[in-house]
Amino acid sequence: MTEENVMNEKVIVFKLQDEEYGVPVSYVGSIERMQEITRVPKAPTFVRGVINLRGIVTPIIDLRERFELELTDYTDSTRMIIVSIEDKDVGMIVDGANDVLDIPVEAIEPPPEVVGSVDVDYIRGVAKIDKRLLILLNLDKVLSKEEVSKLETVESS
Repeated sequence: MTEENVMNEKVIVFKLQDEEYGVPVSYVGSIERMQEITRVPKAPTFVRGVINLRGIVTPIIDLRERFELELTDYTDSTRMIIVSIEDKDVGMIVDGANDVLDIPVEAIEPPPEVVGSVDVDYIRGVAKIDKRLLILLNLDKVLSKEEVSKLETVESS
């Protein structure tokens, strides 16, 4: 197989519960350790609050809560993946960020009808890499335009 015929997508792999998920590297600004989060009144339940990240107030969402998964305590491996959605930085709390992978585009399949307990709207596809099954998130659906603009009002309050 020649390199030039293979199109790859580079993704950051992270864990939630027992599943592995991927988001395109192009969306990811940084991966941060957990830090103090300032609660914001009247924010949706999945919005944990805001942090001051290098001088920028950044809203933080808990993906477990967003996907209606069982909530657990944060550990040393818990991370905040800072992604850019609609030109807005948002931090997503995940159980751990493990890997950066190059996924051959032909290994990405459309999402099945049911994937674990995550709403299929949030899923862009599923990739089988060796013995791993990777759920690729559609970040534009994980946070809709309306929710991103609500986060902007959360920031300024």
